[in-house]
Amino acid sequence: MPREISQNSDFDILIHGGGPVALACAAWCLQKLPELSLVLLDRNPINDEDISNGDSRGIALSHGSKILLNTIHAWPTDCADIHRIHVSQAGKFGRALMTREELNQEALGHIIRYRDIQLTLRKSLRNLMGQSPNFKWQHIDRNQEEPTISAKCIIHAEGGLFNHQEWIESGRDYHQSALVGLVEVENAPSHQAWERFTAEGPLALLPSHLGKNILNLVWCGSPATSLERLHLNDDAFLKRLQVEFGFRMGRFLNVQERRLYELGLNYRKILWNGNEVWIGNAAQTLHPVAGQGLNLGLRDAYLLSENLSTLFSRPEKNRTLTNIQESLEQYALSRKIDREITIGITDVLARIFTTNIIPVALARGIALSALQWLPMVKTSLARQMMFGRR
Repeated sequence: MPREISQNSDFDILIHGGGPVALACAAWCLQKLPELSLVLLDRNPINDEDISNGDSRGIALSHGSKILLNTIHAWPTDCADIHRIHVSQAGKFGRALMTREELNQEALGHIIRYRDIQLTLRKSLRNLMGQSPNFKWQHIDRNQEEPTISAKCIIHAEGGLFNHQEWIESGRDYHQSALVGLVEVENAPSHQAWERFTAEGPLALLPSHLGKNILNLVWCGSPATSLERLHLNDDAFLKRLQVEFGFRMGRFLNVQERRLYELGLNYRKILWNGNEVWIGNAAQTLHPVAGQGLNLGLRDAYLLSENLSTLFSRPEKNRTLTNIQESLEQYALSRKIDREITIGITDVLARIFTTNIIPVALARGIALSALQWLPMVKTSLARQMMFGRR
């Protein structure tokens, strides 16, 4: 049920969450309206030590996300640009190549460690604190109950990973796990990403800031197969990977930092209720096949901050529950198309590229070949992945 608000609420806005989407939303709100009364409830410690030693996964950020994050000076310096994306399916015909030149863009995307995104956003938010007298950043121990705080608008951005989420509304369990890590190869082309669809799921090799021959690996498969791969010794793992990917970059030489994540789709049909709204992974959790989860969440945060900064710049008498509900409804309507397209594309890719039924495999090859020879279709798809619909 929506929580009652009054003119005596402690804050204008309460944000639950300490991940990139929550941090970005707070930063954009304060940048647009520095006098905003806002509290951020963050379950990460006040210092950065744990995060600096934490999640080192390579995360795909679109060029559109870079443009957005640059507005709050939150773009990490350690990143790897993607200039080309090669898409193929193992053992079957059909391939497509996308390049930055086709779209006349600086890059198709960027690969950044998750912890670097979070650290840069924390730094950006700290810089904004000096000009935001009514901002409170409250850090809570992970085992501590959240304090009772009243606010006119409540934003839920505490998304988490698919298998750790308490809420399940709509979606599907793909019965897949993603094995991630870093691999070293003999001779990788600079700034190139590879997406190869295998019998059990997509296999992606992505650039890293550690050098052109050190690549981020995302290898999806059944939970049982993925767990087996996780526990293989390095030599056996590299041989298995070589068979699946081939010798396009020479031999695989080394692997490190292997970890496993369960995969699924989870999304809310309704994004707001009364004075509460859900964004990022609290609104939708996606399969990593197209690298769109965090990009979609950042667009959520940016557009919500635009709506709310406009609302709270009005006189106090125009910030009633009705006004807030109208603003959140407008926000939800503005996200409908982008959200449906991105969820739909990701879900279709996750499902059709994990079956070896002959007619489906044939259709996949035809689709990839058509994508290569129909520039308008390829450009439209690439622009959706880069910028979404705003």
